[in-house]
Amino acid sequence: MKSRHFKSTLICLAVLGALAASPVMAQTATPPDTSAPTSTTNNESTRLSTEFAGFAGSDANAQALVTGLRDGTDVTLDEVTTNADGTTTTTGTTFTPATGQLGYGNVKIALSLAEASLAQSGIADPTAAELEAALNGGTLVLADGTSIDLNGVLAARAAGEGWGEIANSMGFKLGDVMRSPNAAGSAAANAHAHAGVAVAKVEFGQGHLTDRPSATDHSGRPDFAGRPDVANKPTIPDRPQRPERPERPQIPDHPTHVGRPGG
Repeated sequence: MKSRHFKSTLICLAVLGALAASPVMAQTATPPDTSAPTSTTNNESTRLSTEFAGFAGSDANAQALVTGLRDGTDVTLDEVTTNADGTTTTTGTTFTPATGQLGYGNVKIALSLAEASLAQSGIADPTAAELEAALNGGTLVLADGTSIDLNGVLAARAAGEGWGEIANSMGFKLGDVMRSPNAAGSAAANAHAHAGVAVAKVEFGQGHLTDRPSATDHSGRPDFAGRPDVANKPTIPDRPQRPERPERPQIPDHPTHVGRPGG
């Protein structure tokens, strides 16, 4: 009996010792690393930027276009020009997309239509200002004095038009533009005799950020110098007073009856 009691005591002590040691082991054990590596590169954004890098003029401009159209934020396009002395000058053009946020599929359609519209106007290597005009709308003033009005694919979209409707208004089929924007636009350019045009300047409306007049600049308002002064306006003659109504004649008093006969 003592032997069995002694064995039971040993078993209990062993179990208690294991339980006492387990918290220490749990505290000293290194927890597993459950964090997963995250990628900061968006595959769709990178793919679209690479696709339209030639159209935008650089990888940075293409990334700025894709990000701005996707997020609905300001787009800044840098343009590098070479001076006569061999130095270069970088100028930035900033504008806000007219549509707000777009999905990546819509970003691709918008840039494809913009590329086709410029190719239709004979522009294969657009400047930053010409890119803005194709997206938000503007007027291309050619070297010979003529002009080409671009409604802007984003402006038309913001007005409620569908992508297919926008393409049809420019003389395209949306499927052809999505397959090859430049090819679709070049075919239309040959039909409209716009190939190889030289653009002297681009004109924008009041929504253009880089050419917005200051609060004190009123040069764009009509000239009111020839307007007659308000103080010199002819005065309106006073209305003639109404003649006073003649007093109504008083009603004569009725004769009093002294008395009735036979009264």
